[in-house]
Amino acid sequence: MLMLNRRSALGAAMVAPGIWATHDAVAQSNVIDITRARTDPIPIAIPDMAGSSVGRDISRVIINNLRNSGLFRPVDRAAYIQTAEAAAATPRFQDWRVIGATFLTTGRVEVAGDRLRVEFRLWDVLPEQQAIGTAYNATAGNWRQIAHIISDDIYKRALGEEGYFNTRVAYIAESGPRDRRVRRLAIMDQDGENNRFLTDGSAQALTPRFHPNAQQIAFMSYANNQPRVFLFNVQSGRQEVLGNFSGMTLSPRFSPDGRSVVMSAVRGGDANIFVVDVGSRRERQLTSGGGLDVSPCFSPDGQQIVFNSDRGGDQQLYVMSAGGGGARRISFGQGRYATPVWSPRGDLIAFTRIGRGGFAIGVMRPDGSGERILSEGWGMEGPTFAPNGRVLMFYRESPARDSRGGGYSARLSSIDIAGFNERPIVTPTDASDPSWSALLS
Repeated sequence: MLMLNRRSALGAAMVAPGIWATHDAVAQSNVIDITRARTDPIPIAIPDMAGSSVGRDISRVIINNLRNSGLFRPVDRAAYIQTAEAAAATPRFQDWRVIGATFLTTGRVEVAGDRLRVEFRLWDVLPEQQAIGTAYNATAGNWRQIAHIISDDIYKRALGEEGYFNTRVAYIAESGPRDRRVRRLAIMDQDGENNRFLTDGSAQALTPRFHPNAQQIAFMSYANNQPRVFLFNVQSGRQEVLGNFSGMTLSPRFSPDGRSVVMSAVRGGDANIFVVDVGSRRERQLTSGGGLDVSPCFSPDGQQIVFNSDRGGDQQLYVMSAGGGGARRISFGQGRYATPVWSPRGDLIAFTRIGRGGFAIGVMRPDGSGERILSEGWGMEGPTFAPNGRVLMFYRESPARDSRGGGYSARLSSIDIAGFNERPIVTPTDASDPSWSALLS
């Protein structure tokens, strides 16, 4: 897995192991309000990068990323007047203005053995100004990550907010009939590419959650028929049990600084919330009493924890201090609430609601106000935020007939927090329990 290490200074800067970037001076382009972009996507022309077939591949990834966000409208290539090769040398702005492009990308790719140099520019068409100028030097195998980095740069320059394309998603890959389901830990790029299975399916895996540095995953495993929380190192593949609990442990999630994991442990008939220091393995109990307290999640500042509990007789959402105590209920809609997750921006909590004969994915403010349902269906659960807090991913279950007339399927979907642009995420198997990484930077 590649990790980015950006520097703000112009000139040579190492962007990632194996990827170097140099930056031109840039003009401040117009920033478009994201609410306007939802109803009127930004028209952008993205010709193939000149010089190599790899440039075509990079441009295709950028087109798909921006189109799938729902905030950009790539201009139909049949309308292009100037060729990509000519535009890479000197854009003829009137040719792009007349076809309605607000932004134009140009670029050139040079390949020498296993080395790659990608020169990229973003142009603000109306004022005829360069908005971004960057060159990347990398190994040829990193071309797709370069495309994601460029997509994030375009998103940020056009909308004034961080993008989310250079990220990964951990999830559970499911296969087999429902009564003999095989569930493996898996990882992929946010667009569904570079899929990789991390466990072999000999032990059931559930609820993966990324470390803030995207190098570790906490998840629940049924190894040796003992359901416990494990830590998985993405680079080495090493797995280790977290904590010294006698019974089941479940629903883990890292703290914002990555130094601890909050999770639930079952003792007797109750489930309570504990925090475990990753380094020392010291455990501290945060809740007590009757009932099931599960699915804890830290606020992005690490000061509070949201969780769901049936302590009041029905499954609802509660917020408490990160040190435990002072729990207050925040969900009061019709139905049961589960799987809460705090937005990276701190402004929203996403949840699953079960009631009214179905499931729903929604968001509310941390005090419980402003509840909005984003999508409803037969079976849906497990929301996770993109690192910019603008997009959610979750999974949908649906009845699916097999040769015996039974079964079901599970698929990932994403949706904007405003409730528009819901779309499926293609995976090689059924998929559930997604967890979105931070930007790889």
